[in-house]
Amino acid sequence: MQDNFKSGFVTIVGRPNVGKSTLMNHLIGQKIAITSNKPQTTRNRIQTVYTEPGLGQIVFLDTPGIHEARTKLGEYMVDVAEHTMRDVDVILWLVEPSDYIGEGDRHIVKQLEKTTTPVILVINKIDSVDKDAVYGVIDAYRKLYDFAEVVPVSALRGNNCDVLLQQIFRYLPYGPAYYDEDVVTDQPQRQIVAEIIREKALHALSDEVPHGIAVSIDQMKWVDGKPGMYHIDATIICERNSHKGIIIGKGGAMLKKIGSNARYECEKMLDAKVNLKLWVKVKKDWRDSDYLIKNFGYRKEDM
Repeated sequence: MQDNFKSGFVTIVGRPNVGKSTLMNHLIGQKIAITSNKPQTTRNRIQTVYTEPGLGQIVFLDTPGIHEARTKLGEYMVDVAEHTMRDVDVILWLVEPSDYIGEGDRHIVKQLEKTTTPVILVINKIDSVDKDAVYGVIDAYRKLYDFAEVVPVSALRGNNCDVLLQQIFRYLPYGPAYYDEDVVTDQPQRQIVAEIIREKALHALSDEVPHGIAVSIDQMKWVDGKPGMYHIDATIICERNSHKGIIIGKGGAMLKKIGSNARYECEKMLDAKVNLKLWVKVKKDWRDSDYLIKNFGYRKEDM
């Protein structure tokens, strides 16, 4: 690696549903983190890698939205988000294009004030407002915090994302790459498959169900043949019997829809045929069980 190569860690923080996962996916040029219009879609810290040959490497940490926790899972999610601010080189604070600053964002400011790490304010969804409105947003947030940079973007459309990457590299230290050039994530395939299934469930289900579901991969194995195929058995866990009925749907129609959409996405990700079988189980109040939270992959020691 040449002497002028830069590398470092960058965390993306913000309230739920501001577009953190969409931004990260666009910056690295590949879908890794799941997205939906429902809050608390991201539950774990998801690590992805952007490498610009000859220039540098950015290791992105996408985090759960910072919110008022009401369950042990919620507390875990907020801990993950706030923990990542401590050991990174740059913090991206993602906000929506509104000059109204609520309690959620003011709480994030308090967390930022505990660190000396450069903070780049990223105003997302600029495609949804007039250009003049963005200036008002910048003025409102600059009164709260001394940002290293302010970059308006549209994560969905990719507007100004190249400028954001340039600004991030300005604040990274010189050093060797942490990962090979072709690495885009440290997430195990089983975890990505579980998240894909959860994403398709989030898209398909009514609002009261998604917060209470998790996905467990019971078996994932490669079967040789012409063509080869992955056999995947997975269980969707929910908190109530009534939710189980909604997830399965009339005549199994909802579960079939979730499975079909998930299989299509898994085949794209794995570049192989997939035989996906889904089951649904009820684990009452699992989000408040330390044992079950850890069992479903939400471990504080992984932070």
